[in-house]
Amino acid sequence: MKALVYRGPGLKSLEEVPNPKIVAPSDAIVKILKTTICGSDLHILKGDVPSVLHGIVLGHEGVGVIEEVGSAVTAFKKGDHVVISCISACGKCDFCRRGMYSHCSNGGWLLGNTLNGTQAEYVRIPLADTSLHPIPPGMDEEALVMLSDILPTGFECGVLNGKVQPGSTVAIVGAGPVGLAALLTAQFYSPAEIIMIDLDDNRLEVAKSFGATRTFNSGKGKAAEQVMALTGGRGVDVAIEAVGIPATFTLCEEIVGAGGTIANVGVHGAKVDLHLERLWAHNITITTRLVDTVTTPMLIKTVQSKKLDPKQLITHRFKLDDILSAYETFSNAANTKALKVIIEA
Repeated sequence: MKALVYRGPGLKSLEEVPNPKIVAPSDAIVKILKTTICGSDLHILKGDVPSVLHGIVLGHEGVGVIEEVGSAVTAFKKGDHVVISCISACGKCDFCRRGMYSHCSNGGWLLGNTLNGTQAEYVRIPLADTSLHPIPPGMDEEALVMLSDILPTGFECGVLNGKVQPGSTVAIVGAGPVGLAALLTAQFYSPAEIIMIDLDDNRLEVAKSFGATRTFNSGKGKAAEQVMALTGGRGVDVAIEAVGIPATFTLCEEIVGAGGTIANVGVHGAKVDLHLERLWAHNITITTRLVDTVTTPMLIKTVQSKKLDPKQLITHRFKLDDILSAYETFSNAANTKALKVIIEA
């Protein structure tokens, strides 16, 4: 089968690799219908995620059709259409029982990290009963690719960890796909202000169309001043960091108000300074999290009821044969205006 293979920092290639096979009774083989590229994949290619093995097939998102199931799989059968969770979970270990699927003793972030992933024609899903989600009949499967990772990531790591509440003031630093996912799901809680901060004016315009009440371009060096002026010098209740570089985390430190929360979502590959000389008396909370995907079933229901439209995040479509062009498009979003790209296997 064709698959995109990681060959080390900065190196990837579309190759012919063996089809996956059932290894454990709890496995399922899924024929990929549609997959996508995540910002985490770009971090992998930058060398920010050292756990990723050379020779691994990249990708941890997608929808597909069950091709084969192991003898222990009871929730799915051949022919079922499924959403693939970016997190594999056994549902039985101590971490899973606490809702921390990302730290599952038998799973966690495996696909496209330590196990072959979804940017391929087929993928082996371990712990299939608790790592796949059935697609209700009639749903737009392309839209549901967004529920493999970015929607639950923006919601869980940003909105829930940030404790967004009705009437609160929220700033999201980073208007990429995950930041926009946080913007869409923050609106479940009716905050008074959702401020979007980014370097890209096009993405800020998109953020406005998605519901941002204010947007500031941080490239002008005055984003912190603008946020403080808007909030009467108090700062925001919730600052969501959705990029993963030192400058954006520092900006969150500058704009969070007393009693507020900094919810980190970004994947950080370099150290970040914590300015306790300013924040030690501010009663702030800093949260970190890898998405657990515990909210995916709920998010599927919100899409099904048309309360949430993740398809608006999709800007480009490619065939698997053109996945290198898809990466080029996605990684040059400032020029291509790309948000999420769909890759049809």
